[in-house]
Amino acid sequence: MQSSSTICSLDTHPIAGVLSRLHGEARADLVHMPGVVARELLARVTGRTGGSSGMSHRFRKLRISLGPEAGRLAYLVGRTIGARTVVEFGTSFAISTIYLAAAVKDNGGGRVIGTELEESKWRIAQKNLADAGLGDIADVRLGDALETLGDLPAGGVDLVLLDGWKDLYLPVLKLVEPSLRPGAVVLADNIKMFKKALGPYVRYVQSESGRYASTTLSIGSGLEYSVYRPGGATST
Repeated sequence: MQSSSTICSLDTHPIAGVLSRLHGEARADLVHMPGVVARELLARVTGRTGGSSGMSHRFRKLRISLGPEAGRLAYLVGRTIGARTVVEFGTSFAISTIYLAAAVKDNGGGRVIGTELEESKWRIAQKNLADAGLGDIADVRLGDALETLGDLPAGGVDLVLLDGWKDLYLPVLKLVEPSLRPGAVVLADNIKMFKKALGPYVRYVQSESGRYASTTLSIGSGLEYSVYRPGGATST
């Protein structure tokens, strides 16, 4: 019998089946993406965005998440660093949350603290996590991430995934930063797709803060891989 430290639960029931279903639904959602993006652009041009809650509502039916390759990388990073406490910004339908929670489960247990602004997505995320048998590991909080992530344990966070609204990546990182342990990993998705919007974030982790060793990986739409080094770091 294998020990829990060697099992990859991504390939076991029920996690494998739930991920297969969710990735299939995400691919189907791509058909609706142009229309949703057009409505978002119109809202911005007319000044009727409604802020983060308005954007979240317009994108509420789309499964915008890590693809299978990036998801497995997030899982492997979690396993490699022995992550027990993980923070996720932008849970959506919990596809990426499942990868993170599986890593925590296979590490022997812990907690994934997620956050989702749109209530309809939050409810579906809870069900998807329960279907995957990971509901007891994931604590997905409903509301604004700048409020829901304000009570993290100091120095106790091992891994962070940023995959929500792009203009909040840097504020969320700065909020979470006091809770990072030395050597914690921060993954930020969509770096190349939203190169201009995420420029300030990339500059912060690659040079300005002096606290991270960071590089952009050509996985999916670009994944920034940053290691927290509060004593000083270099980037590539």
